[in-house]
Amino acid sequence: MFKTLTNSFNNMPPSLRIIIAMFIGLVVGATTSTVFVGVNEIANAFVMLLQMTALPYIALSLIIGIGGLSAIRVNSAIRKSLIILVSLITLVLFFILLAPIAFPNWQSADFYSLNTIKTAPEFDLIKLFIPTNPFYSFANGLIPSVVMFSIFVGIGLMQVKAKKHTLFALTGLNNAIVNVSNMVMKLAPLAIFCIALRAAATIDASQIDGLLVYVVTAVVLVLLLTFLILPAIVATITPLEYKDIIKASREAMVTAFATGSFFIVIPLIVEKSKQLIEQMAVTNSDSKSDAMMAPSIIVPISFSLPIGGKLLALLFVLFAAWFSGSQVSVTNYINLLTAGLPQLFGSTSVAMPSLLELFNVPNSLFELFLVAENLIVGRLGALLSVIFSMSLVILIATSMLKQFTFKWRSFSKYLVILPVISIIAFISLRFTFDNISYQYQGYTKFIERDFIMLDVESKVLEKPENSAINPQAKFNVLKRIKQRGFIRVGYFRDDLPYAFHNNAGKLVGFDIEIINLLADDLGVTIEFVRIFHNQVQKLLSSGYLDMTTGIPVLPNNMKEFTLTVPYSSQSIAFIVKDERRSEFTNWKNIFNNENLIIGIPELYYSENLIKRYFKHGKVWEISTPRLYFKKEYQHIDAMLFGAPTASAWTLLHPEYTVITPKPAQPPLAMAFAINSEDNAFELFMRNWIQMKKQNKDINRLFDYWIAGKKIHLLSKKLIELN
Repeated sequence: MFKTLTNSFNNMPPSLRIIIAMFIGLVVGATTSTVFVGVNEIANAFVMLLQMTALPYIALSLIIGIGGLSAIRVNSAIRKSLIILVSLITLVLFFILLAPIAFPNWQSADFYSLNTIKTAPEFDLIKLFIPTNPFYSFANGLIPSVVMFSIFVGIGLMQVKAKKHTLFALTGLNNAIVNVSNMVMKLAPLAIFCIALRAAATIDASQIDGLLVYVVTAVVLVLLLTFLILPAIVATITPLEYKDIIKASREAMVTAFATGSFFIVIPLIVEKSKQLIEQMAVTNSDSKSDAMMAPSIIVPISFSLPIGGKLLALLFVLFAAWFSGSQVSVTNYINLLTAGLPQLFGSTSVAMPSLLELFNVPNSLFELFLVAENLIVGRLGALLSVIFSMSLVILIATSMLKQFTFKWRSFSKYLVILPVISIIAFISLRFTFDNISYQYQGYTKFIERDFIMLDVESKVLEKPENSAINPQAKFNVLKRIKQRGFIRVGYFRDDLPYAFHNNAGKLVGFDIEIINLLADDLGVTIEFVRIFHNQVQKLLSSGYLDMTTGIPVLPNNMKEFTLTVPYSSQSIAFIVKDERRSEFTNWKNIFNNENLIIGIPELYYSENLIKRYFKHGKVWEISTPRLYFKKEYQHIDAMLFGAPTASAWTLLHPEYTVITPKPAQPPLAMAFAINSEDNAFELFMRNWIQMKKQNKDINRLFDYWIAGKKIHLLSKKLIELN
């Protein structure tokens, strides 16, 4: 029976074997949640073997294809190709720009991310495409540079009179690459099984949170374009039938989807396209020869063009704008197309930060893009790129063969079916999203946090006790702490996420857990005292407080207190209403706007900095950031704050957002305030903070409390061992 099943499996079409292997891998991975020994190695080896053949194939195909053309017929072919290319891109863009009608009205906010303050690198189209060193481009996989180099070599070869021998040798080498690629594809069922198993076993369901709308919309959009719109157009105006296109492309589509790479299936697409062109061409002629060359030229070039799956990056920008509350107008659409499309010549991951800036969307959403790409959208993009490039090359070849035909029967059928299915798909999406019981989770995720390293015994006082008589004030801090048996630390109200009370009423936060580590190393308990900014100097100098939680290292604070060495830092940012984010993206515009009223919490207020920079605008010092969100303070246009703190407040108030104006400014250091007359404690804290930075304890706490990251099980075990 096993032999019978094996024979049946081997007799199946290659694409069907791959689909079955992928399905079995997904089931096994989802059931066991275990990546077995050898699975990673087989999956990685298969992808690397396909990559091994792809880049040489692209270069050789372009050189042979362009070099074999005659200069007379090139101009006509280029014009027709550009018209077809622009038409297909316009069609895909139409559906992408239509997709936001499915987006519901949800609120969102997220923890602080380094991408919030990250400045996107300037996009350099010239460096991307012009290979100053072709060998460097080949070695580092710079596809646009390799394509450009190959095009120029092909053009140079096209003008060589005695080129037949060169083309013959290159064609033989290219055929050898194809044979290698075919040998590798024989391993596809086993390799795809391993890739699917690994993906299903390692996927984190929590990563999908917040991306459901984008992922589902992308799935529907890709399915519409891949299996309906593009094949239907080709089947309507060429001699080919719908089933011919799907049958020829299915193996490449399945492999591209499973691996998440369009690049590695380029040789397969070229060969399948040639088979379809051979099927269309009924006579031998120069036009047939040129048409047969088209796949070897068009498909490799298409990898570097902003087509197919790359265009899904624009869908994410629209999603990110909606998700963060931006108002998307017709002008925004024009900017997205004119400024965004050129950046998609390169990698979408490189282009995305700049694309997000077009809508003044927080760069923190870039992390959501990476999650979505790794989960499924990257695979959907590869799938769409396969059918797009296949359709493109078939249409171009048909124009060369002069065999465009118009099938009225097919047209009348698709004219009814396609619009109806598209409309139903988008309406169904909107209806589904509107009826999902969506609840904003940001506040819950923040307020339910608890210690991850140490929970030292402590008590919390709502205000300082009578500190006029303090018999231990004459002792140095370390001796005083030892005699008292606990360290007394002042913390500030509304100091999110450094010190706050969680949903259980427990005092927690980044600074609070750092103090827990300090108390544990000193072998004492803790007494936390809630204080106000204007009480700090008196309570420290009297010896009542041993230290406070962190305060910004600003001139005012440096003059008033002795500060430890910095233990962390935060960049300056603004908290503003979602719809006003575009007003605060540039420092120069902010400083020159005479009508703005800026609020600054007292811990971050510096008179010198205000006088130096805010010459026109009005600046208010407010005692607590909580006031900014109250109705009577709505005349304040924005609040200047540290980016991590600002992000924490937007979790509580998702209708606001965090904006870090450009150019990015140097970060603001955070330090603990201590008694100015105790050099021994200052030296101890300097060495202790350095030690905690060295063993990454402060980094782990930053990732948890500030960035909102989950601590992996292995990390928890390492923490316990430490």
